[in-house]
Amino acid sequence: MIILTGPCVLEDRDTIMKIAESLKPLSEDKRVEFYFKASFDKANRTSISSYRGPGLDEGLKIFEEVKKEFGYKVITDIHESYQAKPASEVMDILQIPAFLCRQTDLLIEAAKTNCKINIKKGQFLAADAMKHPVEKVLQTRGVNTINYETSKENGVWLCERGNTFGYGALVVDMRNLILMREYAPVIFDATHSVQIPSTGGTTGGNSKFVPHMARAAASVGVDGFFFETHTNPSVAKSDGPNMLQIDELYKTVEDIFAIKKALKN
Repeated sequence: MIILTGPCVLEDRDTIMKIAESLKPLSEDKRVEFYFKASFDKANRTSISSYRGPGLDEGLKIFEEVKKEFGYKVITDIHESYQAKPASEVMDILQIPAFLCRQTDLLIEAAKTNCKINIKKGQFLAADAMKHPVEKVLQTRGVNTINYETSKENGVWLCERGNTFGYGALVVDMRNLILMREYAPVIFDATHSVQIPSTGGTTGGNSKFVPHMARAAASVGVDGFFFETHTNPSVAKSDGPNMLQIDELYKTVEDIFAIKKALKN
C-alpha cells in the first residue's frame, strides 16, 4: 500500500524534522510504500497574506536533509514548467496540483524527468477526463497505450480529492476511484477531500471525516492514500483544519489494512 504523508507545506526546519521523525515507524512498516510529502510553495492560496513556504531552492535543501537523515523517498508539488527539472534532482515523485492537471507544458516537463508523476484530478473534472493528462505523460515517455498496467510501469498515478459543486465543499463520488483505475493506479487524497475552500479568507475543513473517507476508499479499492499530517495541526501553517494528528494517522492506516484483510478473506 502506497502512503504519501507529511505536512501540507514546508515550515521551519525543526518542525519538519520533528514531523519526519514521528513518521519513522510508518516508514519502517513492511506493508507500506512510504513517501514523505510537503510543498515548497503553496501557490494556490485563498489570501495573499497566507504562508506559502520557503520556495524552490530552500525547499529542496530541506528535502535533501530529510532524505539524508531518514532515508525517505519524497514528493512535492510543482506549479510551473521550469520547476520540474531542478525538483527532479531531489524528489522521487512530482505532483501535479488539481487546478493544473490540464496544463500540457507542466505535464510534459514533468514527464521528461525520471520521477514518478502523481496527477491530482481537478475538482472541476469528471473521472474519465483524466485519461488525457495520463496520455500526455505517457506519450512524452514514448508510450501510446493507456491503461492501468502501462501507467504503473511508467510511473504515472492519478489522485482523487473530490469535486466541487459551487457550495463551498468537496464531494467524493467513489465511482471515480473505479473509473480512474482504468487509466492508472489511484491514490485517494483523504485529507483534501474534507476541505471547505475559502471560508473567512482561509481554507477550512473538518478532519473528523478523514478516517471515514479513507475507510470508504479502502473498501472500494485504491492503490494508496495521501494524508496531510502534523504533530500539532492547530498551529500548522496550511490546511490545519483538515489534517490528521500523527496518532490518528496511525490508527487510520491500521483501519485501512483491516479492511483490506477483511475483503481478501
